[in-house]
Amino acid sequence: MRTLIVHNSQSGFGSDAIFEFERSLLHPGDECVMRIVREKGDDARALADAEEFDLVVISGGDGTVANMLYALRDRGVLTCVFPSGTANLFFNCLGNAAEPAAIARACRMGRCANTDLGEIMWLDERGRRHRTGFGLMAGLGYDAQLMQAAVAAKRRLGQAAYFTAALSNTHPTVQRFTITVDGVTYERTGISCMVANSATIQGDIEIVPGCALDDGTLTVIMLETEDAAQLLKPLFLGLIDREGRKMGRPHIESWTGRDIRVESALAIPMEVDGDAVEGPVSTYIARALPACNQLVVDALSPYAPDREGEPRFGEVDDVAFPPFGEALRR
Repeated sequence: MRTLIVHNSQSGFGSDAIFEFERSLLHPGDECVMRIVREKGDDARALADAEEFDLVVISGGDGTVANMLYALRDRGVLTCVFPSGTANLFFNCLGNAAEPAAIARACRMGRCANTDLGEIMWLDERGRRHRTGFGLMAGLGYDAQLMQAAVAAKRRLGQAAYFTAALSNTHPTVQRFTITVDGVTYERTGISCMVANSATIQGDIEIVPGCALDDGTLTVIMLETEDAAQLLKPLFLGLIDREGRKMGRPHIESWTGRDIRVESALAIPMEVDGDAVEGPVSTYIARALPACNQLVVDALSPYAPDREGEPRFGEVDDVAFPPFGEALRR
């Protein structure tokens, strides 16, 4: 088996788990190339020859993972997502076991799921056009303000940096949004308008139900609140009803479609997969990219094929998976 590992050494807390994974993955006769990236522009260059490998492993946080998946879109490359970031929400949504040895075993088994990405476009203050992919969410308003405020503390506090940022901004600016979903237009007022490929956040809470990585659509999420305190109710209900099918999500409205346009009355902060965009933005256009990536999945993933079958890349090692109850929860 010939493997390429592209690792962002600046993601998360600098864990060396990727090297433990590499030791578990490699068998006699295998070849592995590791490339270290630090800057956003390095991702695409490091993946230029991805088709020459049996497996590509992308290692980093949610922003890094999204950039590299976007670079690999529609190229037919078997890809493993390895969690090396602060939150690793995309990996959690994929549902694989997180132990390096378990991820290595899944790679040698070679089972994969065809998953979607979102693509988003916007103009900056100078009128320059930007386009990138996202694996989770992007949006205008309160969510972007939190991402900007959390940047300085992420390396020190991890996920707690987002909660600290939220406590420091309990009265975000209310905006007027014009939202067009597959040609149908809505006018709404609130503190944020996001578009999601997956709407699952920390604690396995689904902001809105039924938003999956393989449904071929995007979900627009409108936070119709006047202050951050009103978000406590849907978050509390999320702890009780994680999928949001029984109790709903107060103050949150959503729509599903493939082509999205969101306009704000004023230019405001914007974020893409947790990374704040430079300068304010007033309009973005997003579209779904269905089944554009082939991602490695294991038996715990909700996206796994029904049958495991024979290993794709030779014999596999036995590993200890999480307890049965944990598997059911995922």
